[in-house]
Amino acid sequence: GMVCFFTSYLYLETVVATWYDHGIIQDLQRNKLVFIETQDDAETSLALLNYMKACDKGRGAILLAVARGKVSEGIDFDHHYGRCVIMMGIPFMYTQSKILQARLEYLRDQYNIRENDFLTFDAMRHAAQCVGRAMRGKTDYGILIFADKRFSRADKRSKLPRWIQEHLVDNKCNLSTEEATQLTRPWLRQMAQPFTREDQLGISLLTLEQLNSQENIDKIKKRAEHAA
Repeated sequence: GMVCFFTSYLYLETVVATWYDHGIIQDLQRNKLVFIETQDDAETSLALLNYMKACDKGRGAILLAVARGKVSEGIDFDHHYGRCVIMMGIPFMYTQSKILQARLEYLRDQYNIRENDFLTFDAMRHAAQCVGRAMRGKTDYGILIFADKRFSRADKRSKLPRWIQEHLVDNKCNLSTEEATQLTRPWLRQMAQPFTREDQLGISLLTLEQLNSQENIDKIKKRAEHAA
């Protein structure tokens, strides 16, 4: 399954309408079923249910959803439900809201936090929340695509969680579609190989003997001192 998050319902509707006009939706449906989140809870629940059914049956599906919507905040797309997550744009808050303007004024006056810093931090937090829907455990894997060149800027990238920053390096930013495909195809083939517990012993899993070893105890103490 593939999940694609847009920054608003209006943006989602505009893009889908354009894709219909250019025949892109028809091209997508030749390979996967397409489901769309709407502002109606019943319709969204039905779309989500059928999306998961299509993934379970091996048909494959694409779910077009909205950041800050129901799908982005309460649904996990672990394992085959989310092998690829795309963030289309940066999900900034609606800045004309009077409640938000009052909050920004309070943060500026009381804590000297600039409006742009708070809005950027909040947007990056929600972007990470969206793409993180696919990473729900150490045995899970998936492709995370930030489809906006602004994510490559230092002021945006630095506000993403460290586990994302570690992989969002310069040679993986501003890629063309062909470059991204060449990069991800062999990686997906490698990750799709059988995964056993024995393969991870000493790497991401530790035996009781390894856990109680003096070397591991010293390593834990060193990390604790560094964190303090």
